Amino acid sequence: MTTALAPIVSRNPADPSDVLVRAPAPGAFTAVHAVERARVAQPGWFAAGAAARSAALGAVAAAVEAAADELAALAVREVGKPLTEARAEVARTAAIWRYYAQASFEPNGAVHEPAAGGGLLLTRRRPHGVAGLITPWNFPFAIPSWKAAPALATGNTIVLKPAPEATACAQRLAEIVHHAVPSRVFTVLPGGPIEGNAVVSAADVVSFTGSTAVGRKVVRTATARGIPVQAEMGGLNAAIVLPDADIARAAAHIADAIAGYAGQKCTATSRVIAVGAAFDPLREALTEALRARPAGDPAHPATVCGPVISQQARDRVIQARQGLPELAGAAVLEETNGWYAAPALVEKVPPGHRLLSEEVFGPLAALLPADDLGHAVRITNSVPYGLVTSVHTASLDAALHGLDHLDTGMIRVNAPSTGVDFHLPFGGAKASSHGPREQGHDALAFYTSGRTYTLAPAHP
Repeated sequence: MTTALAPIVSRNPADPSDVLVRAPAPGAFTAVHAVERARVAQPGWFAAGAAARSAALGAVAAAVEAAADELAALAVREVGKPLTEARAEVARTAAIWRYYAQASFEPNGAVHEPAAGGGLLLTRRRPHGVAGLITPWNFPFAIPSWKAAPALATGNTIVLKPAPEATACAQRLAEIVHHAVPSRVFTVLPGGPIEGNAVVSAADVVSFTGSTAVGRKVVRTATARGIPVQAEMGGLNAAIVLPDADIARAAAHIADAIAGYAGQKCTATSRVIAVGAAFDPLREALTEALRARPAGDPAHPATVCGPVISQQARDRVIQARQGLPELAGAAVLEETNGWYAAPALVEKVPPGHRLLSEEVFGPLAALLPADDLGHAVRITNSVPYGLVTSVHTASLDAALHGLDHLDTGMIRVNAPSTGVDFHLPFGGAKASSHGPREQGHDALAFYTSGRTYTLAPAHP
């Protein structure tokens, strides 16, 4: 007897009665078959040449721009992304496709002098084949795009398994891409863990973004198969504020990084470390800044903090706050059907508390004191993760100290911890990331393998 697969369901987190997708899961056999069909299509896609691939990616960029309002509205409805941020994500999505459209023409090797005699020594890079992409719901257009676009630009084909909560967004993106590329070059495979595991077990290269627990399983499976894999996982990001910082500006940046999109970004700030005399003024300024960013309707242009993605996510935020002194935020918003939790700042968090060791993924941060910059750096580095740290100071010496001593993959000085430059490498240290970096030229290298050729003359 076979067990029925759980259906794919995607709901509007601002109004859970609004169901965008309800469909049967395709299962592992269908997932493997999708990879096999993509593998058949891959040689033709690569052979089409750089100009054809560039034109296709450019056409996707133009189509995303043409559908910008529709796509932003879909992100608001399906994943609760505030409208202003949804519009920014769509604009970034178009820019990503346009950036990688030019990458098709990037040099993919070099000519070297032989050690002795005539002939040529060449290095070239070639696509792996089928790229299996496992993506989360929180950036339903940008993350699939910054994985798929470089993979396509370098001649791979794609099987994308999106998070169930972002199924409608992924399917709409697929409709846009399908108008620009040949059949089976870009496949969206809705589903859950069964389909995701099947893709990882069949693809030629894997890129994953999601939870740490699932990411570790993906890495083990791909590594056992001997295929390239990258995994972007959790973050427990800190903001360090020194006494010489512009406290009001720092508080505004940090509040945005706590409350923006209800803290549902791997780069969100979840620990605020105030150094010495910065503690009291920052405590006051950040409390007021968070109160000015209440949770609300994501369709309203002024909203910064919308709902969290699910009832389970809201319960997780509420449980993490219990028993801690709160400076801002109400646990549950009354008179609403959506899954809302107000942005919150808590203090006097005891050692060993989950806020200091686990990613809650909600609009919640702990305020922590530090004696000096060295102490702040030690607090920052004390967690298992190392994605991004923001440092707020007017001192170049302090900024450079942070650059030299922080165990995080990204450091942002006098800027929020959130925010990604899609043309630069993205990734963290420790438990936050595994494998090569995403984005920019690093992505082009990841989706290709190096070859070394020796061409000796037939008649020396």
